[in-house]
Amino acid sequence: MRVRLWGTRGSLASPGPATVRYGGNTSCVEVRASDGSLVILDAGTGIRALGETIEPEVRRLDLLLTHLHMDHIQGLGFFGPFHRPDLEVHIWGPPSTTLDLRTRLTRYLSPPLFPVRLRDMGAQIALHDVPATPFSVGPLQIRGALVTHPGATVGYRVSEDGSSLAYLPDHEPALGAHEFPGDPDWTSGHDLAAGVDCLIHDSQYTDGEYLEHVGWGHSSIPQAFAFARSAGVRRLVTFHHDPDRTDAELEEILAQARDGEPFELIGGAEGLELDV
Repeated sequence: MRVRLWGTRGSLASPGPATVRYGGNTSCVEVRASDGSLVILDAGTGIRALGETIEPEVRRLDLLLTHLHMDHIQGLGFFGPFHRPDLEVHIWGPPSTTLDLRTRLTRYLSPPLFPVRLRDMGAQIALHDVPATPFSVGPLQIRGALVTHPGATVGYRVSEDGSSLAYLPDHEPALGAHEFPGDPDWTSGHDLAAGVDCLIHDSQYTDGEYLEHVGWGHSSIPQAFAFARSAGVRRLVTFHHDPDRTDAELEEILAQARDGEPFELIGGAEGLELDV
């Protein structure tokens, strides 16, 4: 698998030199399988630029949404390939007991919030609830499971030929735990991340900031490290950075944390490409 990050912020960051290296767009990650199959994880504002790079010979893509908070779907209306009649687009999202996925998405993709409705985009769009069992996109094996975050939210594990990626961009596994990390069987998302080659994980707060945001659905950076150690991952990519965090602050936090960790630590920045 080839992975590229197109948006890594928790919400839109202020433009300017302080966010040049890590970027200011919200969650969006591209995954390419060995046969060219394309999976997109979340549709934050980073998906607009991603759309401009999708080759005309691509005839299908799968968009996996973790949840429907605005920072994860804000780019949908600006995704150019949606207007290609020859393109088959499968959108997967968390199930609901009250409203289907189309109804929930069209609350945003309809007037007065957006001038173009989802049904009028032009592409061949199919919507699916994320199933409780694994499913396939080309050679990619995908498993989704509910994780701790306000509202219905899923994390994903994507595997191909023995390599694996876990994507948990909005995740608070420490919520309610007397000790964290505790029993893996009772830790949110642990089964998705266990032993993966690469974990992309929520790393929004410092320890001090987290104390003021318990229950908001996000992890502190030390909690993300503890989760990665407990899951036995080979590589951790920090993600969902606080929108006000400058490049210099992120670099300092990561530099202080690198020593002694049993995994490779990478700061998630727009444009980062990884082979998994």
